[in-house]
This record gives sequence, C-alpha cells and structure tokens, in this order.
Amino acid sequence: MSKIAVVYWSGTGNTEAMANAVLNGAKNKGADAELFGASDFSAEMVDGFDGIAFGCPSMGTEELEESEFAPMFDSVKGKLSGKKTVLFGSYGWGDGEWMRNWEEDCKSCGAVSAAESVICNDAPDDDVIAQCEALGAALV
Repeated sequence: MSKIAVVYWSGTGNTEAMANAVLNGAKNKGADAELFGASDFSAEMVDGFDGIAFGCPSMGTEELEESEFAPMFDSVKGKLSGKKTVLFGSYGWGDGEWMRNWEEDCKSCGAVSAAESVICNDAPDDDVIAQCEALGAALV
C-alpha cells in the first residue's frame, strides 16, 4: 500500500478544498494518505512517504506563500530527488506563472512528477475537484 502525504497551505479555503479532493483520490485508489498543513510537515518526514502532493495558492506577484509554505518547501526540496510528487493550487490573478516556476523548481531538485499539475482561478468547481481526485490517484 502506498503511503501518501498531501501538504498544503490555504488562505481562503480554495486550496484546502483541492487538498481534500487530492486526499480522497489517493484514498479511493487504496493509499494510506494523510493531510498536513504546511507548518506541520518537515524534511524529516519526506522519507516516510512514497509520494507527496503539494498545494499552495499563488500569492503576491505569483509566488508561493512566504511565511509558512515557502520555508517548508525550501526545507524539503533537498529530499525530493526520485520522489513521486504532484502540485496543485488556486490563483486569483495572473496566468499561472507561479505554478510553472514551481514545476521547474521541482524538476531541478529531481522530483518525479506523477501527473500534470492542477490549477484553478478562484474556487474549484466540480471539474477541478475531479481533476484533483485524479491527481491523488495518479500519485498512488
């Protein structure tokens, strides 16, 4: 059985809804999946999981949330080489540049993308929730 971590930060609840859908997708595929807020996950935990889903909305000038999520992600990057990962998040402006930059960051540290990232503008609709569930299943 795959052990999956879903790690996210959400300011408005949009990315949290996406995280719960990713979690459900992984569990429905038979994984032992756990949900973590960004402040509750650390580099020491990475090796305990077969795959990790990271979720963060676009903040400021299309960047990861700076106070909790970015420091956590920076601390785990060195342990992601060869690790199955997926990315998701919401945005309220821009064109998704933060996700493209984040994908490149993951690629450069050797993370293995298990599926295409999922982003949505504002609140996730039923289609985005289904995409997030598929993301969780792909991680398994």
